[in-house]
Amino acid sequence: MRRHTLNPRGDWPTVAANVGYDFHTSEDGHIVWCEDGAYGFTLAQIEEDLEAPTAELHELCLDLAAEIAESPALMTRLGIPNWAHSLVTRSHRARDPHLYGRFDLAYDGTGPAKLLEYNADTPTALFETAVFQWRWLEDMRSSGALPAGTDQFNAVHERLLARLAEIRARVGDALHLTCMTEFPEDSGTVGYLADCAAQAGLKVRLVDVSNIGLRQKGGRQTFVDRSGEPVRLLFKLYPWEWLLRDSFGPAIAASGTAFVEPAWKMVLSNKGILPLLWERHPGHPNLLPAYFENDPRKFALGKNFARKPLLGREGANVTIITNGQVAAAEDGPYAQSGYVRQALAPIPEFDGRRVVIGSWVVGDEPAGMILRESAGPISDDTSQLVPHFIAP
Repeated sequence: MRRHTLNPRGDWPTVAANVGYDFHTSEDGHIVWCEDGAYGFTLAQIEEDLEAPTAELHELCLDLAAEIAESPALMTRLGIPNWAHSLVTRSHRARDPHLYGRFDLAYDGTGPAKLLEYNADTPTALFETAVFQWRWLEDMRSSGALPAGTDQFNAVHERLLARLAEIRARVGDALHLTCMTEFPEDSGTVGYLADCAAQAGLKVRLVDVSNIGLRQKGGRQTFVDRSGEPVRLLFKLYPWEWLLRDSFGPAIAASGTAFVEPAWKMVLSNKGILPLLWERHPGHPNLLPAYFENDPRKFALGKNFARKPLLGREGANVTIITNGQVAAAEDGPYAQSGYVRQALAPIPEFDGRRVVIGSWVVGDEPAGMILRESAGPISDDTSQLVPHFIAP
């Protein structure tokens, strides 16, 4: 693993516009995509240190989800409301199909990769990984900036098409997709998934979250879009904990709507899985010691740890403690969700930039990766996405 300094494609914003990547720059001018460098890997590093551990971590998480879904005590430990326990249990027993997730890993080229967290419910950077990163590789090979035999760990697009076809065969071919469309990254991600779903044979409708309502008919409440069309299958880039908190949350169970991601996936999008995984697999090479904040065993971590909220995104409410002092901290809206403590994993630094690997799972298979660089030890909304390649 090595960071290579490269010349960006001079026309990359034009290329981005041509492929629909119009959310590469935030409203405040922050450029999310970075290609003045790229990370090179050997095939062995990809297959042995990243792909194989991703597959194993996914299996550990599926086993844990099965246990939590049958345990009200564990769901309470994760802060899931009592009334929603049966929703999780029924969803898991029905084997409601899931689509994708992203493991964030600390890895410096020597391994073992360490799990920082699992974005199991609403991960973004999907389009950047599957489409724009691959286009970058093709252009760099065509220009001679990278050798012709250079490859990439990236089958995300193909796996999405295959998985969506499986979901269509099982659940039905009418798919609504929703998010808070005022956020360009969210609407861009959902737009890409809508295109994938259409290629997989589904009939798609894009709607804003605010345009989904409840219709009372025959003593039953059904989710409908603004035109009155029933929402039978819904992909939502909208966190489960927000759904449960919304006024229509209690209507979900009896609505007849199938959700992607399904209700059982909410247990894996919770950072409480970090101590639960460690409890069940102490010493696992890809896990870091972790404990709930109210667990006295947390003091075993000493004066160096990360304090993370059970529910949180983009590094919000994360605090890094080194030698007993606050080394970095991010504010945010998740302070009331409860916390876990996790041992620190050294985040590798290349050319003054700290990098975390986002390793994707689509269905039940590792599918590819993207890298995120940050100036500090916490990956947040000022981080940048950086492409990678496998040296021939």
